[in-house]
Amino acid sequence: MTMKLSNDTFEILKNFSSINQSIAVEAGNRLRTFSIAENILAEANVTEAFPQNFAIYDLSEFLSNMILMHGADMEFGADHHVKITDTGSSMKYFFADPSLIKKAPEDNPTLPSEDVSFTLTAKDLDRLIRMAAVNNLPDLSVVGDGEKISVVVRDKENDTSNTFSVDVGATADEFVLNMKVENLKIFKGDYKVTMSKRLISCFQHQAIPLTYWIALEPDSN
Repeated sequence: MTMKLSNDTFEILKNFSSINQSIAVEAGNRLRTFSIAENILAEANVTEAFPQNFAIYDLSEFLSNMILMHGADMEFGADHHVKITDTGSSMKYFFADPSLIKKAPEDNPTLPSEDVSFTLTAKDLDRLIRMAAVNNLPDLSVVGDGEKISVVVRDKENDTSNTFSVDVGATADEFVLNMKVENLKIFKGDYKVTMSKRLISCFQHQAIPLTYWIALEPDSN
Protein backbone atom coordinates (compact mmCIF):
# COMPACT_ATOMS: atom_id res chain seq x y z
CA MET A 1 0.00 0.00 0.00
CA THR A 2 1.26 3.48 -0.93
CA MET A 3 0.54 6.58 1.12
CA LYS A 4 1.82 10.07 1.90
CA LEU A 5 2.26 11.76 5.27
CA SER A 6 0.16 14.91 5.61
CA ASN A 7 1.85 17.99 7.00
CA ASP A 8 -0.22 17.78 10.20
CA THR A 9 0.80 14.17 10.79
CA PHE A 10 4.43 15.01 10.05
CA GLU A 11 4.35 17.83 12.63
CA ILE A 12 2.66 15.60 15.22
CA LEU A 13 5.33 12.93 14.71
CA LYS A 14 7.99 15.63 15.04
CA ASN A 15 6.44 16.64 18.35
CA PHE A 16 6.24 13.01 19.48
CA SER A 17 9.96 12.59 18.75
CA SER A 18 10.64 15.15 21.49
CA ILE A 19 8.83 12.89 23.98
CA ASN A 20 10.44 9.62 22.91
CA GLN A 21 12.98 9.17 20.12
CA SER A 22 11.30 5.89 19.17
CA ILE A 23 7.74 4.97 18.26
CA ALA A 24 5.70 1.81 17.77
CA VAL A 25 2.83 2.35 15.33
CA GLU A 26 -0.17 0.05 15.11
CA ALA A 27 -2.25 -0.44 11.99
CA GLY A 28 -4.94 2.25 11.78
CA ASN A 29 -5.04 5.98 12.32
CA ARG A 30 -4.03 6.24 15.99
CA LEU A 31 -0.53 7.40 16.97
CA ARG A 32 0.67 7.11 20.57
CA THR A 33 3.95 7.73 22.37
CA PHE A 34 5.18 7.24 25.93
CA SER A 35 8.21 8.88 27.53
CA ILE A 36 11.05 6.76 28.84
CA ALA A 37 10.47 8.25 32.31
CA GLU A 38 6.78 7.20 32.04
CA ASN A 39 5.58 10.71 32.93
CA ILE A 40 4.19 11.78 29.52
CA LEU A 41 1.69 9.91 27.34
CA ALA A 42 0.36 11.36 24.08
CA GLU A 43 -2.26 10.19 21.61
CA ALA A 44 -3.40 11.56 18.25
CA ASN A 45 -5.92 10.40 15.68
CA VAL A 46 -4.61 11.30 12.23
CA THR A 47 -6.11 11.35 8.74
CA GLU A 48 -3.87 8.57 7.40
CA ALA A 49 -4.59 4.91 8.02
CA PHE A 50 -1.34 2.97 8.41
CA PRO A 51 -1.69 -0.46 6.79
CA GLN A 52 0.41 -2.45 9.26
CA ASN A 53 2.21 -2.43 12.59
CA PHE A 54 5.78 -1.12 12.52
CA ALA A 55 8.40 0.42 14.80
CA ILE A 56 10.92 3.21 14.22
CA TYR A 57 13.91 3.46 16.54
CA ASP A 58 15.05 6.98 15.58
CA LEU A 59 11.96 8.98 14.66
CA SER A 60 13.91 12.21 14.05
CA GLU A 61 16.12 10.39 11.56
CA PHE A 62 13.09 8.98 9.77
CA LEU A 63 11.46 12.42 9.51
CA SER A 64 14.71 13.96 8.26
CA ASN A 65 14.78 11.37 5.49
CA MET A 66 11.20 12.24 4.58
CA ILE A 67 12.21 15.91 4.30
CA LEU A 68 15.16 15.03 2.03
CA MET A 69 12.83 12.94 -0.12
CA HIS A 70 10.49 15.95 -0.46
CA GLY A 71 7.35 14.40 1.01
CA ALA A 72 7.65 11.27 -1.09
CA ASP A 73 5.32 8.29 -1.32
CA MET A 74 5.65 5.59 1.31
CA GLU A 75 5.10 2.00 0.16
CA PHE A 76 4.71 -0.55 2.94
CA GLY A 77 5.69 -4.16 2.35
CA ALA A 78 5.99 -7.39 4.28
CA ASP A 79 9.79 -7.44 4.57
CA HIS A 80 10.29 -5.07 7.53
CA HIS A 81 10.91 -1.85 5.66
CA VAL A 82 9.12 1.02 3.96
CA LYS A 83 10.09 2.09 0.44
CA ILE A 84 10.19 5.87 0.12
CA THR A 85 10.00 7.04 -3.48
CA ASP A 86 10.24 10.38 -5.21
CA THR A 87 10.57 11.14 -8.92
CA GLY A 88 13.60 9.19 -10.09
CA SER A 89 14.81 8.26 -6.58
CA SER A 90 13.98 5.84 -3.79
CA MET A 91 15.26 4.52 -0.50
CA LYS A 92 14.53 1.61 1.80
CA TYR A 93 14.04 2.53 5.44
CA PHE A 94 14.16 -0.51 7.70
CA PHE A 95 11.93 -0.80 10.73
CA ALA A 96 13.17 -1.55 14.25
CA ASP A 97 12.50 -4.61 16.35
CA PRO A 98 9.29 -3.69 18.24
CA SER A 99 10.69 -5.27 21.41
CA LEU A 100 13.27 -2.44 21.56
CA ILE A 101 10.58 0.26 21.72
CA LYS A 102 8.92 1.45 24.93
CA LYS A 103 5.24 1.08 24.12
CA ALA A 104 2.45 3.13 25.60
CA PRO A 105 0.05 1.33 27.96
CA GLU A 106 -2.98 -0.24 26.30
CA ASP A 107 -5.43 2.08 28.08
CA ASN A 108 -5.26 5.83 28.47
CA PRO A 109 -5.19 7.25 32.00
CA THR A 110 -8.41 8.26 33.67
CA LEU A 111 -8.10 11.25 35.96
CA PRO A 112 -9.14 10.10 39.46
CA SER A 113 -10.56 13.58 40.07
CA GLU A 114 -10.97 16.79 38.08
CA ASP A 115 -9.96 19.43 40.59
CA VAL A 116 -8.80 22.29 38.36
CA SER A 117 -9.71 23.12 34.76
CA PHE A 118 -9.03 26.05 32.45
CA THR A 119 -8.25 26.95 28.84
CA LEU A 120 -4.65 27.67 27.87
CA THR A 121 -4.43 29.60 24.61
CA ALA A 122 -1.71 29.04 22.03
CA LYS A 123 -0.47 32.58 22.64
CA ASP A 124 -0.15 32.10 26.40
CA LEU A 125 1.41 28.66 25.99
CA ASP A 126 4.03 30.07 23.63
CA ARG A 127 4.82 32.98 25.96
CA LEU A 128 5.17 30.69 28.98
CA ILE A 129 7.57 28.38 27.18
CA ARG A 130 9.61 31.27 25.76
CA MET A 131 9.81 33.07 29.10
CA ALA A 132 10.91 29.87 30.81
CA ALA A 133 13.67 29.42 28.24
CA VAL A 134 14.88 33.04 28.30
CA ASN A 135 14.98 33.16 32.11
CA ASN A 136 16.14 29.57 32.67
CA LEU A 137 13.04 28.71 34.72
CA PRO A 138 12.55 24.94 35.21
CA ASP A 139 9.15 24.87 36.89
CA LEU A 140 5.57 25.53 35.80
CA SER A 141 2.96 25.98 38.53
CA VAL A 142 -0.80 26.30 38.31
CA VAL A 143 -1.71 28.47 41.29
CA GLY A 144 -5.09 29.20 42.83
CA ASP A 145 -5.11 32.08 45.34
CA GLY A 146 -8.79 31.92 46.28
CA GLU A 147 -9.75 34.34 43.52
CA LYS A 148 -7.96 33.52 40.28
CA ILE A 149 -6.06 30.71 38.59
CA SER A 150 -2.62 31.66 37.28
CA VAL A 151 -0.06 29.67 35.31
CA VAL A 152 3.42 30.63 36.47
CA VAL A 153 6.89 29.73 35.22
CA ARG A 154 9.52 30.04 37.93
CA ASP A 155 12.34 28.37 39.80
CA LYS A 156 10.56 27.12 42.90
CA GLU A 157 13.90 26.47 44.63
CA ASN A 158 14.94 30.12 44.31
CA ASP A 159 12.78 32.79 45.95
CA THR A 160 14.60 35.55 44.04
CA SER A 161 14.28 34.03 40.56
CA ASN A 162 12.40 35.83 37.83
CA THR A 163 8.79 34.72 37.34
CA PHE A 164 6.21 35.12 34.59
CA SER A 165 2.49 34.40 34.98
CA VAL A 166 -0.74 34.52 33.00
CA ASP A 167 -4.23 34.48 34.51
CA VAL A 168 -6.45 31.76 33.06
CA GLY A 169 -9.59 31.64 35.19
CA ALA A 170 -11.34 32.14 38.51
CA THR A 171 -11.42 29.91 41.61
CA ALA A 172 -12.52 30.00 45.22
CA ASP A 173 -9.84 27.45 46.16
CA GLU A 174 -6.17 27.68 47.05
CA PHE A 175 -3.71 25.25 45.46
CA VAL A 176 -0.32 24.91 43.83
CA LEU A 177 0.06 22.19 41.17
CA ASN A 178 3.60 21.82 39.85
CA MET A 179 5.15 20.29 36.77
CA LYS A 180 8.51 20.53 35.07
CA VAL A 181 8.67 22.86 32.07
CA GLU A 182 10.72 20.22 30.26
CA ASN A 183 7.68 17.93 30.38
CA LEU A 184 5.46 20.45 28.58
CA LYS A 185 6.31 18.99 25.18
CA ILE A 186 3.02 19.68 23.47
CA PHE A 187 1.95 20.65 19.97
CA LYS A 188 1.09 24.30 19.32
CA GLY A 189 -2.54 25.31 19.79
CA ASP A 190 -5.26 26.03 22.33
CA TYR A 191 -5.81 23.44 25.07
CA LYS A 192 -8.42 22.52 27.61
CA VAL A 193 -6.37 21.65 30.69
CA THR A 194 -7.70 19.46 33.49
CA MET A 195 -5.67 18.65 36.61
CA SER A 196 -6.14 16.22 39.47
CA LYS A 197 -4.73 16.55 42.95
CA ARG A 198 -3.73 12.91 42.46
CA LEU A 199 -0.79 14.30 40.44
CA ILE A 200 -1.89 13.91 36.85
CA SER A 201 -2.94 16.44 34.22
CA CYS A 202 -4.68 16.19 30.85
CA PHE A 203 -4.12 18.60 27.92
CA GLN A 204 -6.75 18.30 25.17
CA HIS A 205 -6.09 20.14 21.92
CA GLN A 206 -9.11 22.20 20.90
CA ALA A 207 -8.71 21.95 17.10
CA ILE A 208 -7.43 18.42 16.40
CA PRO A 209 -7.87 15.03 18.15
CA LEU A 210 -4.66 15.21 20.18
CA THR A 211 -4.32 14.63 23.94
CA TYR A 212 -1.43 14.57 26.41
CA TRP A 213 -1.37 13.18 29.94
CA ILE A 214 1.47 14.70 32.00
CA ALA A 215 2.47 13.79 35.54
CA LEU A 216 2.54 16.50 38.19
CA GLU A 217 5.31 16.87 40.76
CA PRO A 218 4.95 15.25 44.22
CA ASP A 219 5.26 18.62 45.99
CA SER A 220 1.94 19.82 44.51
CA ASN A 221 -0.64 20.73 47.12
